[in-house]
Amino acid sequence: MNKFKCGVCSISFRANSVREVAQAVSEAGLDCVEWGSDVHAPCNDPEKIAEIVALQEEYGISCSSYGTYFRLGGNNLDELCDYITTAKALGTDILRLWCGTKGSADYTPEEKQDFFEECKKAAAIAEAEDVRLCMECHNGTLTDTADSALELMKAVDSPNFLMYWQPTLRVSVEHNMNYARLISPYVVNLHVYHWVNSEKRPLEEGKADWLQYLTCFEPKGAMLLEFMPDDSIDSLKREAQTLLGLA
Repeated sequence: MNKFKCGVCSISFRANSVREVAQAVSEAGLDCVEWGSDVHAPCNDPEKIAEIVALQEEYGISCSSYGTYFRLGGNNLDELCDYITTAKALGTDILRLWCGTKGSADYTPEEKQDFFEECKKAAAIAEAEDVRLCMECHNGTLTDTADSALELMKAVDSPNFLMYWQPTLRVSVEHNMNYARLISPYVVNLHVYHWVNSEKRPLEEGKADWLQYLTCFEPKGAMLLEFMPDDSIDSLKREAQTLLGLA
């Protein structure tokens, strides 16, 4: 039976070393890490990437994805190949990208079409490099609503240009369910957390919500913990047990 891989985003532990993250992930019984490009796995730092690869082998974990801060519409596409090279070195073909520089409602029709063309160029690069570019589902970007994300996926229409999904903050479960249902055919990985308004809470408290969300997705890809309720790596074991129970 298919199951989600279970892992964590390294950005949850920016204050910790890559060794501390790798060890904590292994001890928590998780499979993988989405290494962030901001602190732990900077693009074009081959020594740091080699260290991560060695730690993955040492602790028996893998790289689920490369959590980049490359922003389509903000960064130059010429930079994308460097991120792709780094992702491959980490052992993954999945790159998490940010999509656009403002919310979907702030794009004029002309700006949106120009942005779609930029995304198509990025998809062509991904196809040539045999990787998948996955858009962050996030406020303040083009993918801030289900309709805008779906419009983007249909406009680009590439198996190498896909989505992540995560709950939107300060909206109802049904609102999030609608987004999940519409975009699920395009979703590769899930970012998993439980926030109440702007407060990070233990995942166990959000288990009922997540059991509903997961009915929208095929059990494939990875469920990646993002944020600890107290920002402490010591909480990973407890949060991981809840995640593993959901998968």
